[in-house]
This record gives sequence, C-alpha cells and structure tokens, in this order.
Amino acid sequence: MNPLRNPFSPGAGSPPPELAGRQHLLDQATLTLARIKAGRSAKSFFLIGLRGVGKTVLLNRIQTLAEDAGYVTVLVEAHERKPLPALLAPSLRQILFALDRMASLSAKAKRGLRVLKSFVSAVKVKVQDIEIGLDIDPEQGVADSGDLEADLPELFVALGEAAQDRGAGVAILIDELQYLTEDELSALIMAVHRISQKQLPLVVIGAGLPQLVALAGKSKSYAERLFAYPEVGPLAPNDAAAALQEPAQTEGAIFDPDAIAEVIRVTEGYPYFLQEWGYQAWNQAPASPIDLQTVRHATAHAVERLDESFFRVRFDRLTPREKEYLRALAELGPGAHRSGDVADLLAVKVQSIAPVRNSLIKKGMVYSPAHGDTAFTVPLFDQFMKRIMPQLPTHRT
Repeated sequence: MNPLRNPFSPGAGSPPPELAGRQHLLDQATLTLARIKAGRSAKSFFLIGLRGVGKTVLLNRIQTLAEDAGYVTVLVEAHERKPLPALLAPSLRQILFALDRMASLSAKAKRGLRVLKSFVSAVKVKVQDIEIGLDIDPEQGVADSGDLEADLPELFVALGEAAQDRGAGVAILIDELQYLTEDELSALIMAVHRISQKQLPLVVIGAGLPQLVALAGKSKSYAERLFAYPEVGPLAPNDAAAALQEPAQTEGAIFDPDAIAEVIRVTEGYPYFLQEWGYQAWNQAPASPIDLQTVRHATAHAVERLDESFFRVRFDRLTPREKEYLRALAELGPGAHRSGDVADLLAVKVQSIAPVRNSLIKKGMVYSPAHGDTAFTVPLFDQFMKRIMPQLPTHRT
C-alpha cells in the first residue's frame, strides 16, 4: 500500500476524510445560524464530549457553515493561562473591522470599536497582556467599569448592533470552554443572555469536556435554558465502519468486514482512534483488502504512537499524587467510579485525596458524571495508565 495515498489523518483537530455520523449536529447548527441571522429565536450551543470525539473538527466545519451563511466569524481556544478578555479582544477587533469595511460608513461598527476600546482600557488594569491597536476614542460610560459581568454584555450588544446594521451575523466559536474561570463563564453567559433578549444576530458556539454543563449551571442557573448542549460521543458501528471504509474506497482499497469489526472493538468507535488505526493499518497492509491480521499488527503500532504522543503529553502534566490517583482509577476498570473506591485502593481517606481529584478536574483529566463519581475524560486512558504503571502504587499518602 502506497503511504503517500494514505487517506487517514490522525491529529489534533485534523479533519477526517469522512465526517461520519455527525450530520445531525451540522443540520442543527445550520438551522440555528439561519434563525439567528433572520432575527428569530434560537439557542447558542456548546458541544459536549470527551477527548478524541471530534469537537474541534466540528467547530471548524460549523465556522465554514457560518461564513457560507453570511456570518463574520472567529474561532479561539481557551486555555488555563489566558484570561477571557485577552482571548476575545483581538478577535472582536477583527470582527468589527470586517463589519466596518462592508460599506463606506458604518456608525454602528465605529461605535462598536469605541466600545471595544473602552472595554480593553478598563480590563487592562487587571489583564496586562491585552494590546490591540485602536486609533479611536473610547465610548465613555459603556463597557468601561472593569467588571467583566457588566462590560462583556455591553460589548456584545454593540457588536450585535453593528452586525445587524450591516445585514450580517457574527459567530464567536470558542474551544476548550471548560478552562474558563467561573467569573468568565458567568460573564459569557450573561452576554449571550443579553443579545438573546434583543434578538441580535450574534451566536456563541463552544465546545468543552463534560464538566462544562455543570460549570455553566453553577455559574448561572438559567444557563441550562439559554444554551443547548448537544453531546458528541463515539460513533455508532455503522458510522465507524463508514469512517474507515469510505476513505479507503476513494483510494481504490477496502477493509475486510472482520478487520473493520476489530478496529471498532479496540477503538470503541472514538473518531480520533479510528483515524489512528486506519492510518496504521493502511501503512502495514501489503495490499488491498486490509485484513484482520494486518489490523492486529497495526494495533501495536497505533498503541505505541498514542502512548508516545496523545497519552504521554497528558501524563507528563501530572504530579506524582495525580498519577497515583489515576492509576487507582484505572484499576477499577472502564466507566465512572465512586471516589471512595479510589480512596480504598490507595488506603487513604476520601477527604485526603479530594484536592487531587479537584486538580485533575481542572486539568481536564477527569470529570464527575454524577455526584461522588469520577471518570476519565480521555478514552482508553485507563489502559494507558496500566501499561505505563503496571503495578498499583504501593506508596501511601
């Protein structure tokens, strides 16, 4: 098999050759975009799912759909070390300049730029790394209090009014939303609430790990009514088979049915892993059809590569105590487990490892699907922990 013709594309956010099983989510996004641009009620939404299910790929595809529908868009990624104002300000400047260029004069767009200047000037006292070039006087008394929950809604309203004035829409797409602080998430929710009340053509579409739903609800009780939270999970068997077979067929090759079944079994239908196994199986196969024996050889290569990159980059961020906690969680097997069971394996009290669990949640390694339960956010990470730490830690803290 010619590796140059390999159609599979494992990688963070890399678009797969076949976006199988996600059309219902794209249809929902298309309808939402159309309704909001037409001034009709529709919910902004957050895609919810574990690592490796393709949330970033979907955000990129939705951004394209939005641009095709006449939206001005930005896509940003939240992370632990960058505050929300610093994350958004350069992108909102980009949007407002794009709106301002749509015709010779736009009072609303220029007002939006003045409001942005006020917003940046006010928050710069707290966020030192905001630097954007705006040769314009600020809008006095608007979005300049320095209180993010008060200022961000005013900024979004100015942005939405500028878009409405141009007959356009604005789509703000934010990945990794679980990294926002409670205050930042609260401000974002309040801003979306304000534009929803005014039916302005601005939509916020985000993606995050499963804990995002609880974080949003904790931040603002009405968040569950304001947003939709479509779940992005592993692919159903038929969709997983299509994600493997259809790209191969475009290159004149096929998988044997038992080979497909084995890939689905070991990957559990998670899109990132399907791409990795497809990639390795193609490179290992002497010729088409790709058979079961080839897939079994490919598994060793796929696991080795995942251990060196996808899993290792997360493992290396952990403290020794966090590694012990995750190894104990892995010992309990797949799925969610009680915090008390993890504590029992480590021979410690639940209260003593609660800070470790909280730290792991903040790092996006685990989440709590129900009160007192803990589960991995990274599929198959339990198997990796057992490979890299074959024995349950004997050191007790």
